[in-house]
Amino acid sequence: MKIKYRNLIFLLFFFSFNITIAEEDDGLNFLSPENDLSTYSENVLVNAIENIKKNKIEQASEQLSKLIKINPDFRAAQLIYADLMLSRSQPITDFGNIDNASFNHIDSLFSEVKARWDFRKIVIDNEKLPSSLITIANTQSHIIVVDASISRLFLFENENGIPRLKSDFYVTIGKNGTGKYTEGDQKTPIGVYFITGFIPSEDLPDLYGDGAFPLDYPNAWDKRHSRTGYGIWLHGTPSKTYSRAPKDSNGCVIVSNTDLNTLSNFIDEGKTPVVITNSISWIKKQDWESRNNNYNLLIEKWRQDWQSRNVDLYLQHYSKDYVGLGKDYNSWVDYKRRVIPTKKFIKVNLTNKSVFLYPEIPNLMVVTFLQDYTSDTFSRKFIKRQYWKMEEDGKWRIIYEGAAS
Repeated sequence: MKIKYRNLIFLLFFFSFNITIAEEDDGLNFLSPENDLSTYSENVLVNAIENIKKNKIEQASEQLSKLIKINPDFRAAQLIYADLMLSRSQPITDFGNIDNASFNHIDSLFSEVKARWDFRKIVIDNEKLPSSLITIANTQSHIIVVDASISRLFLFENENGIPRLKSDFYVTIGKNGTGKYTEGDQKTPIGVYFITGFIPSEDLPDLYGDGAFPLDYPNAWDKRHSRTGYGIWLHGTPSKTYSRAPKDSNGCVIVSNTDLNTLSNFIDEGKTPVVITNSISWIKKQDWESRNNNYNLLIEKWRQDWQSRNVDLYLQHYSKDYVGLGKDYNSWVDYKRRVIPTKKFIKVNLTNKSVFLYPEIPNLMVVTFLQDYTSDTFSRKFIKRQYWKMEEDGKWRIIYEGAAS
């Protein structure tokens, strides 16, 4: 027996927010599907729902009919269009009046439609910036930020060190939400990650669509907290599937193949950061700039104190909870007290520096830079990553540092 659970009147009430969306015949300029299938498809879907809400059924039907011809694998649009066609011959009592369709299948499509609609309520202020983004390296042309609560991926462009919102994309996350801790928990991790490479579609099952960008999960912070699992990727959708439900992956971040191919133009393997958060905190640009200067002064003071060869000044930047480079705090202190005084000079140069606040964890930041170290007896150049945390006395200290993988 089919379960009836979504009355169409309830559906229209559910979407009847106080929001103004221009109608197609009122001048809404839909982007060309050839140039931007993703934005076009979502615009048409949301506008059609608005027309249904206004009882403009024929106009909505025409819009959806055109949409599914252009994008036949858009199942959410197919479902609403099928309901409208069925309504011509019989009363509609449910959302998704499809024989033999499972509750979970219909519910997942409803969730996708709702997520896409809900995003239209949100006004992104271009004068505000995500608080997690502090300093962007010159080598990072773009930054990805995923807001799991609204099923959205934001692509920012590095414009002379300032992140500028370039585009946004609908995404799917883990079936059980966020906060990955163990292998197989079907959750998407929260944190700051970096894309490590690309796996082409010919080397993957169809499930992953047009390819996959692996993330460096588990990162150093995850490992410190014994989080397990692997294979967290940004990837596409299977053939004949345009998009998936908001929570439908085993932990990966999924976008449509169209969007994956668009994003691939802006991703630099080994460089592009991916910040995954439950909800983006947006702050004013002037607040962002003044705050960021303070964070960067911390890192500069650490560099200067190391160069000074004053061991006490240098070590005051390290937490007693420090673990890194194969040493705990005590062994690290012993090592530095033994080595630094033997140097006649130390020169440390930092370039390509990026700084991000860790999402959902108060007062934790991830710092990455190219470190060029030179002394009278040794020199080394490598990419270092540090985790800084504000401790109970209000001072920021390093709790981890090591080579960036």
